[in-house]
Amino acid sequence: MSKKVVLITGASSGIGKDTAIVLQREGYQVFAAARRVERMEDLKKHGIKVVSLDVTKEESMIACVEWIRKQAGRIDVLINNAGYGYYGAVEDVTIEEARKQLEVNLFGLARMTQLVLPMMRKQQSGKIINISSMAGRVSTPFGAWYHATKYAVEGFSDCLRMETKPFGIDVVLIEPGAIKTDWGIIAADHLEESSAKGAYAAQAKRVVNYLRQSYNSDSISKPEVISNAIRKAVLSKKPKTRYLIGYGAKLSVCIKRVVSDRMFDKIIQKIMSK
Repeated sequence: MSKKVVLITGASSGIGKDTAIVLQREGYQVFAAARRVERMEDLKKHGIKVVSLDVTKEESMIACVEWIRKQAGRIDVLINNAGYGYYGAVEDVTIEEARKQLEVNLFGLARMTQLVLPMMRKQQSGKIINISSMAGRVSTPFGAWYHATKYAVEGFSDCLRMETKPFGIDVVLIEPGAIKTDWGIIAADHLEESSAKGAYAAQAKRVVNYLRQSYNSDSISKPEVISNAIRKAVLSKKPKTRYLIGYGAKLSVCIKRVVSDRMFDKIIQKIMSK
């Protein structure tokens, strides 16, 4: 029997890159896709195939999936990992930037899903694993557009799961907490750039400091915590619908469930103002 085929988007760093290596070691044929192909050269030594992909460009997405179809004849697992966080006050972040974040985090994910579904339906099997976040279930100040994308991914995935069940296709949400990648530092830089000098400066600067301290510390989870959760979902015959995992994820969601909205707001604002 030929190897099962995995396509991972956003595989040039962090969780995506680590997951590519983990699944290749498990015996899958992994295709790692990202815009920055040069940052994936090291994956080739593991037997991983590298492909260029920009999830904001229709022609790039079509070309990526078609190339894999010609190379391997199938796609058994799609891991929608490409995404980023642009932080800033709602008043300060341009609608152009907001649209860009939705384009990458939601519409790119949705279009890649559309492109692989015909193959999976024909196979009567497959897994679509969407990398969401605890940010799709709890909220923080200055992350409105990022949270909006992740809340949308949660709803999108829940609907998709019911639609694809008759075809033997599983839809899984991975909901990471704080993970030691470049994400937090990039979000802090964006927040400083957009909101650290205007009406929201005082609060924004405190959140910038919190993000930088948190993501430079050793207390938050390493990427392999998430790649191992993805591995479990891929290997499982009956995966969970959600994997809430990583630093702060379960605690944050639990607190959100048991306290009022205003109380949760106070807790989050106090934590992020230290």
